[in-house]
Amino acid sequence: MNFSALGLTDHIIKAIGELGFDTPTPIQEKVIPQILTDPRDIVGLAQTGTGKTAAYGLPILERTDISSKKVQALILCPTRELCLQIAHDMESFSRFLPKLSVTAVYGGAGIIEQMRSVRKGTQIIVATPGRLLDLINRKAADISSIRHLVLDEADIMLNMGFKEELDAILAAAPKERQTLLFSATMPSEVAKIAAKYMNNPIEISIGQKNSGTANVEHQYFMVHAKDKYETLKRVVDYYPEIYGIIFCRTRISTQEIADKMIKDGYNAEALHGDLSQSQREFVMRKFREGNVQLLIATDIAARGLDVNNLTHVIHYDLPDDLEIYTHRSGRTGRAGKTGISLAIIHMKEKYKIGSLEKTVKRKITATKVPLGKDICEQQLIRLIDRVKAVKVDSDQITPYLAIIEEKLADLDRDALLKHFVSMEFNRFLNYYKNAPDLTAVPREAPKKKPDHQAFVKAGGKEFSKTGFTYLVVNIGINDHVLPPQIIGLINQSTRNRFIKLGNIDISPNSSRFQIENNFVDEVFKAISGYKFCGKKLRVEREDSSGENRKKRWKKSTRNCDNFV
Repeated sequence: MNFSALGLTDHIIKAIGELGFDTPTPIQEKVIPQILTDPRDIVGLAQTGTGKTAAYGLPILERTDISSKKVQALILCPTRELCLQIAHDMESFSRFLPKLSVTAVYGGAGIIEQMRSVRKGTQIIVATPGRLLDLINRKAADISSIRHLVLDEADIMLNMGFKEELDAILAAAPKERQTLLFSATMPSEVAKIAAKYMNNPIEISIGQKNSGTANVEHQYFMVHAKDKYETLKRVVDYYPEIYGIIFCRTRISTQEIADKMIKDGYNAEALHGDLSQSQREFVMRKFREGNVQLLIATDIAARGLDVNNLTHVIHYDLPDDLEIYTHRSGRTGRAGKTGISLAIIHMKEKYKIGSLEKTVKRKITATKVPLGKDICEQQLIRLIDRVKAVKVDSDQITPYLAIIEEKLADLDRDALLKHFVSMEFNRFLNYYKNAPDLTAVPREAPKKKPDHQAFVKAGGKEFSKTGFTYLVVNIGINDHVLPPQIIGLINQSTRNRFIKLGNIDISPNSSRFQIENNFVDEVFKAISGYKFCGKKLRVEREDSSGENRKKRWKKSTRNCDNFV
C-alpha cells in the first residue's frame, strides 16, 4: 500500500515523497484514513519511532482550512525538543501549502515572540503544556476554535507532572473536537485522561500494549558498581561501529560520563537540561548527522531526538520509572532495523530485571562483559575491513611506489603485516593485556526465610529499627513501585529532605516503610490523600505488635538507612 491509497491529496504526497516516505508504517496505515473519514476520538498505542507524527499530522493538514487564520489544531507534547521536532515535521509535510502556518510554543525561549506569532495568525500550534497555558492565561492564545487536539506522548507528559496543566487546557478546549491521544504505554493516569476528556475513543494499537518493540534485543551486564564505567568502555570498544545513546539518571552524572569518555578519546557529547537551548540544538544536530557517535543523555533531554539508525541504547543507570525503560529501548530497532538495549547494572539491582521483563514483555538476557581478547579481535577485524574497503587511486599512488618499495624492502610479507597491524592496534593490545573479567558472579548463599510468626510475636524487634514507626500505603509492586518511588513520594509530598527512613518493604498491593518517630505525623499528614502512581493514597500506622503486617509480608526489602 502507498500513501495515495490512504486518501491523501497530491500536495501532501509530493511533500512526503521528497522526504523519502514511500510506504506507510502500520500505525500510519491505520490512523490516517481513520482521521480523514471518521470524527471519533482515537487512542493510538505505539512505540517511539513508529511514525506517529505523520500518522496524525498528515490527515490534520488535509483537514485544515488554510483560508482561515484561526487555530484549528493543537498538538501538545512533553518537551521543547519534541515540540520543535514536531513543528519542523509539520512544516516539512506542508511545504506545498504556502498559506499554512505552524507555530511552536515552548518554555526556555522568548515568550513575547511566541505571543506575537500566535496573534499574527496560525492554523496549527505545537506546544508544551506549561507555556501554552501561560499564553492562554495572558489571552494571547485562543483555542476555542480547534478541531483537532493531539496529546503526543501523553504518558511522558503525566510522568513529568503536567496533569494540572493538561486538565486546564483540555477543559478550555471546545467540546466539539476530535481528540487524538498517542502514547507508548497506557498507565492508569493516561487511561483516566482518556476516560475524562475523550468520547468513546477508538483504540488503535500497534504491537502489545505497554510492551517493547520486537526489533530490539534486550541484554544486561551485571558488574560491581565500581566497574560500571570500565564496562561501558568495553561495550563501545567491542562494537566499533556503535551509534547509540547512553542514558544516565541525573544531569551531573551525564556530564561526568561524557567528560570521561571524551578525555579517553571517544566521539561523545553530553545532552542535558543544564545546557542552553542553542547548545542542545547544536549537539542534537551533530548527533542526527552522525558527526557524534555516542550521546550521553538524560531521559528528558533526549525527548524529541528523532534518529532511525541507532544500533544501541545503553542504560548506564536504570530509570526509576520502569515505563521509561520502554521509551528508551524504543529509540533503537526503528524503521524496520534491529537494535540492542543494554543495561549495565550492579549486583544490588538484579531484582529489577524481573520487573523490567514484565514491563517490556520480553526476556532480558544476562550477558558476559566482553573480555580483552574478544575486544582486540573485534577491533582487528574492523581494521582489516577498513583496509579492504579503502578506495585505491592508482594514478595518485604510482609515483610513490618506488620510494615505498625501497623503504620496505627489508620486510617480508609476514613482517609487513605485523608492522601494519601493530601501528594501528597496539593501544588496544596494551590496554587490554591481562584485563580482568568484569562480569560479577553473585554468591549463591542459602537464604533462610524469615519466620513470620516469630517476628510478629517478638513485636517486630528482630528486623525493626529502634526509634522508627512503620507506615503502610496502598501502592505496591503491581503499581510498578520500587524503593526509589517510595523515597520520591516522601520527597514530593513533604518537601523535607531531612526525614530519615529505615526499612522499605514492598508487597504486590501495598508498601510499608519506617519513618523516624519525630517525622511520623508530618509524613502521615502529607501522604494521606496524596495522588501517586495513579492512586489516591490511603495510609495507616502499623502498631508495635505487628498485627497489621501479618498479611502484608514483604516481597522486596531494601534498607534505606540514610537521609531521604
